[in-house]
Amino acid sequence: MLFRNVAALLFAGCLAAFPLAAQAQEEQPLNPKQQEAVKKLIHDYLMENPSIIADAIEVLRQKEELAAEMDAKKTLADRKDEIYNDPESPVLGNPKGDVTVVEFFDYRCPYCKASVDMLLDTVKSDGKVRLVMKELPILGPESVMASRAAMAARNQKKYAEFHNALMHLKGPLNEQSVMKTAAEIGLNVEKLKKDMQDDSIDAALKNNMRLAHALNLAGTPAFIVGDQLRPGALDQSALRQLIELARKPKS
Repeated sequence: MLFRNVAALLFAGCLAAFPLAAQAQEEQPLNPKQQEAVKKLIHDYLMENPSIIADAIEVLRQKEELAAEMDAKKTLADRKDEIYNDPESPVLGNPKGDVTVVEFFDYRCPYCKASVDMLLDTVKSDGKVRLVMKELPILGPESVMASRAAMAARNQKKYAEFHNALMHLKGPLNEQSVMKTAAEIGLNVEKLKKDMQDDSIDAALKNNMRLAHALNLAGTPAFIVGDQLRPGALDQSALRQLIELARKPKS
């Protein structure tokens, strides 16, 4: 799509650089010979001014980024209740906190695993942050299996503990390692396996996928803090700044 848009932009720009060609196209269609002449003019012009291509790509990149940002902001407003108050999204931290942080994550995502301690420590030390967990298993079947297990652990009131254990799990993430971790934190593994088949878990994960797509999220982790969407990992300083920004009264 980007290169198609670039080609259209270059063609329009080059016609503008050749007024007679542009005028001819506006007045009547070019015949085959005239079309070839215009193509040669454009080709020669681009060969003499190659920076035009890079400039056009940069302009379109900025336009597409701005459009994606505007779409995401609209989604944040239109689907606010779904983002912050979905009953199928586990809540950690202070359920009555004055600032909500939403995290989209995957148990196989190395950046999610690397930032889990920072995130949980920040939420705990602040004391007034509500943390909404959006399971987004995008890195293969093992990710889906782990997310289903984590969601099922809610029935045994061990989601937070299991989530933390899975994020700190070393080595491969597979059914054996996930169930071993479940047993180690005191989950009833047979009940967990049965609860993992609940259709409500499928619905919740699919809804998270649709929501992430609507927000133009291409990977994990991604955070929503207040009304700010931040794709990618955050350090503690950046997260605290976003929390304080969300806490300030809106003028």
